[in-house]
Amino acid sequence: MTLRIYLSGEIHTDWRDQIINGAAGLDVVFDAPVTDHAASDDCGVAIMGAEDKKFWHDNKGANLNAIRTRHGLQNADIVVVRFGDKYKQWNAAFDAGYAAALGKSLIVMHGPDHQHPLKEVDAAALAVVEEPQQVVDILAYVLNGTLPA
Repeated sequence: MTLRIYLSGEIHTDWRDQIINGAAGLDVVFDAPVTDHAASDDCGVAIMGAEDKKFWHDNKGANLNAIRTRHGLQNADIVVVRFGDKYKQWNAAFDAGYAAALGKSLIVMHGPDHQHPLKEVDAAALAVVEEPQQVVDILAYVLNGTLPA
């Protein structure tokens, strides 16, 4: 059984690469939002034209990114949402809530400092982890019934 995994959340570390590389050999396909911050911010105006007001600049980008994000979340079997230490990640919280509303299997990843502020998000998840390797171990268990060595 091939599992489609959507990797959502912070874009400032290599956690996605760690999961993708760690899952080599597992029957999984990965999808993610555009992680090039500048491209993600400017896609709307680059494709549909400049805006005088920053609100509309951001709105165009958010709407285009939502096409990709909604598709990825709706087609995923498992959604992994990573909350990093940098910035307020409202989009990650939104993706987690959207995935939960869709009834997706949700894995949330964050450090211990986020335990309290993310308690409601964590409560919607089927697993809460701190490290990318734990996600890989979950995928191996779900697919093959194997535990880490």
